[in-house]
Amino acid sequence: MALTECPSCSKTISDKAKECSHCGFGVGSASAEDLLRKKNLNKFKKQHSVQNQSMLAMLMFVSGFGFMYWGGAQPGDIQHWLAIACSVIGFVWYVVNRIRLIFIKRAD
Repeated sequence: MALTECPSCSKTISDKAKECSHCGFGVGSASAEDLLRKKNLNKFKKQHSVQNQSMLAMLMFVSGFGFMYWGGAQPGDIQHWLAIACSVIGFVWYVVNRIRLIFIKRAD
């Protein structure tokens, strides 16, 4: 008896199990097409989540940048430093998410 990964929830289950004890996915009765469809769905959900995070990161970058130049904060004020920090964090977060998307697309 070996442990395998459930195609639906990615938790470990026995290879002899007819269905996943965590999510109830019928592993024993699933065809190869069902397993492939479930794998593609999980990949799509992961890509969608990372794309949403990229959008939030871009929004954070733009709002920090806009507040820095049009918000009336003077250089040296705490608001100015917070706007710079918001812009930098948003930009770095965006770049990291884009790299994550590349690795997700290349996987498998």
